[in-house]
Amino acid sequence: MEPAPTRTAARRPGPGPGIPRRIPALTSCVDETHTASTGRICGPRTPEGVRGHVASGVPLGGCPHARSRREDDDRGGHITVETRINERIRVPEVRLVGPNGEQVGIVRIEDALRLAQEADLDLVEVAAQARPPVCKLMDFGKFKYETAQKARESRRNQQMTVIKEQKLRPKIDAHDYETKKRHVVRFLDAGHKVKVTIMFRGREQSRPELGFRLLQRLSDDVAELGFVETSAKQDGRNMTMVLAPHRNKPRGIRADRSTTEPAEQSAE
Repeated sequence: MEPAPTRTAARRPGPGPGIPRRIPALTSCVDETHTASTGRICGPRTPEGVRGHVASGVPLGGCPHARSRREDDDRGGHITVETRINERIRVPEVRLVGPNGEQVGIVRIEDALRLAQEADLDLVEVAAQARPPVCKLMDFGKFKYETAQKARESRRNQQMTVIKEQKLRPKIDAHDYETKKRHVVRFLDAGHKVKVTIMFRGREQSRPELGFRLLQRLSDDVAELGFVETSAKQDGRNMTMVLAPHRNKPRGIRADRSTTEPAEQSAE
């Protein structure tokens, strides 16, 4: 029995004579004198660029002026958002602003650094996108502290809008209604919005006026604490209404309660 013939993989034709088989990832040569001496441009992975290096006696990949793609990538990186100060400002000239806000004008960076050193202050870049960049003479440590204080104060003054929800039935019992109303009062007193939902079941859907009357009654009972922000509307099997607290009303109510409670205790 004859052995099966073996298949030999066809070899791909290699490059021409004088051209290495593997070509590293080169970018354009940045040196004009070297390009002129070779008579060819060091192209990226092109036979012309390879022949130029070989003809000039420069080994492929050994051009001191060629940059690899990895080196180009390393040149990038994350864009810093830090404020540049003093020697970190690397521009020939800046528009200088004095410590009291006076406009000094466009000066060289060396003169700006000298003025900052004489005034015992820092040269801070306040508008990096301007041309030329705007720099100001200030105490950078004090500037950072005041900026952090303003950010903390703004976060403290922010009011998070929280919507609470209470669900009722059209035929709710009087005791259950009082419990639900106390929850609504507590939410409005804390400064939160309240979404009141009336749930209809079965044949109750044919009597939407029951839910409307219940919502109207609840809004009248809590009128001192809040107002109807979104009036009652039918949404499928449910009827919804949104109550919002009066502005600056909860604090006054808390203050009144805090002042009346000690008086009541003392009277007892």
